[in-house]
Amino acid sequence: MAKYFNLADEERKELLPSGRQFIFDNRVGWACTYLKKAVLLESVKRGYFKITDRGIDVLKRDIKKITPAFLEEFQEFKDFKAASKSQVYNKQNDNKQNDGDETPEEKLENAYQIIRKNLAQELIQKVMKCSPSFFETLVIDLLVSMGYGGSRIDAGKAIGKSGDEGIDGIIKEDRLGLDTIYIQAKRWENQVGRPEIQKFAGALLGQKAKKGIFITTSSFTKEAINYAESIENKIVLIDGEQLANFMIDFNIGVSKVGVYEVKKIDNAYFADE
Repeated sequence: MAKYFNLADEERKELLPSGRQFIFDNRVGWACTYLKKAVLLESVKRGYFKITDRGIDVLKRDIKKITPAFLEEFQEFKDFKAASKSQVYNKQNDNKQNDGDETPEEKLENAYQIIRKNLAQELIQKVMKCSPSFFETLVIDLLVSMGYGGSRIDAGKAIGKSGDEGIDGIIKEDRLGLDTIYIQAKRWENQVGRPEIQKFAGALLGQKAKKGIFITTSSFTKEAINYAESIENKIVLIDGEQLANFMIDFNIGVSKVGVYEVKKIDNAYFADE
């Protein structure tokens, strides 16, 4: 891209205001993301993209400039944009007519939610492509980061492969091992239904555990959720979206690009002026 547009080294090295990322890399990254969401590009492997049949059709139309407004033509992109909006933000702005009514803080929050939502979606795509052994490592790293499983070594010994694209085992609830938690994690694409949760609940009894965590990269049916809520033993269900958000919150598989602080006047400082 840089060669195609004859960008000078100075232009390629221009930084965002955060000073943590090149503007060129940031713009290209978001362009690829938007084109993928509109199904004009598809990811082949890390750093490699292939134009789709839809993308070829768009090129044949001789579009002068592909903008976010143009991508709204495709339902997949519209769904992505709609899903990226914060629920809290939407509730607070139900009566607003246009973007001109947004405060700077609201715009910042909305932009953050879009970035986070997109990152979560990309994380799940990455997880689905990783090997079973790496998935095991990922789940262990996450649980230990959240304070479960004792040490990294303890958790690694306690959890093993289940043989069906998942893992299972008993982990300590804390470093002292005052209580135990039965864990199952499934790297599945299909929804997890009530029968799987019933089997999991039965396994809790067999493992003499009172608490359980069931993780899936997909989602749970309504019947599965209702069943988990109705039984005596405490079972926490973590779907793909929650898994990705936990990975973001506990810095598993992600890295920090920039931090922005929003400040206001400290009136107490000027109280005696």
